[in-house]
Amino acid sequence: MKAKRKKRVLIFVLFLLLLIPFSYVQNNVLTVTEIQVESREIPLGFDGYRIVQLSDLHSKLFGDNQQVLVEKVKAQRPDVIFFTGDLIDLRRGNEQAGYKLMEEMVKIAPVYFVTGNHEWQVFTKKEKRLRKMSVNVLRNERVNLQREGDTIHLIGIDDPLITETEEALKKSAQTGEKLDRYTILLSHRPELFYDYVEAGMDLTFTGHAHGGQIRIPFVGGLFAPGQGFFPKYTAGAHTRGSSTMIVNRGLGNSMAPQRIFNRPEIVVTELKKTR
Repeated sequence: MKAKRKKRVLIFVLFLLLLIPFSYVQNNVLTVTEIQVESREIPLGFDGYRIVQLSDLHSKLFGDNQQVLVEKVKAQRPDVIFFTGDLIDLRRGNEQAGYKLMEEMVKIAPVYFVTGNHEWQVFTKKEKRLRKMSVNVLRNERVNLQREGDTIHLIGIDDPLITETEEALKKSAQTGEKLDRYTILLSHRPELFYDYVEAGMDLTFTGHAHGGQIRIPFVGGLFAPGQGFFPKYTAGAHTRGSSTMIVNRGLGNSMAPQRIFNRPEIVVTELKKTR
């Protein structure tokens, strides 16, 4: 009996020893997901345009002064950087982690930012700080991105806790010229994909789902806010008609402290013009 108990204890100890590094890797070792989006509507000047998307940092640090994350982003050679909400975490504090990341990102490429649900209560005060860093904060508005003489539209809308999505999309449509060019949307929530399709978005970047937190092999994410158990939109590219939505699995954690088979993610999207 004693030998059996010792064996069980040894197995349990070995399990714990393996669990600790597994947990560390799942929550701290960054992964890069590369996606190519092809369309005849993409202007020739944007062929090969590289977009780095980050999302849902939730005040997490990746090395001193975010240097691990910064170096990883630099290595992707982005033309532009999109951040799709939840830079901070209302429960966790440590907002400086998010601001430090933005300070470093603007040194790499132009940065465009939209709000997430964790910004809604405090963002009016924090917005000025981001703008002073030269972060382009988009709040239900449209700007033009230009490259090699060509132009595409970029729209950014607030999280629905700040502005209802239909209203936000209408407000953005009223700024500038008509949507007569390839149009990219930045929004926090993937569960509203149908609204983005109806609004005529060619390409949408979202986050919020945290990859389903726990990813079950061959099944997908376990749970996502706004979608419940076994959610449809937790990662990767999804297409309806001519509209594509990319869902970033995020960088940090919020209510659930542990990621499983769901490492923190940097998404790199390259635009490709087809004939």
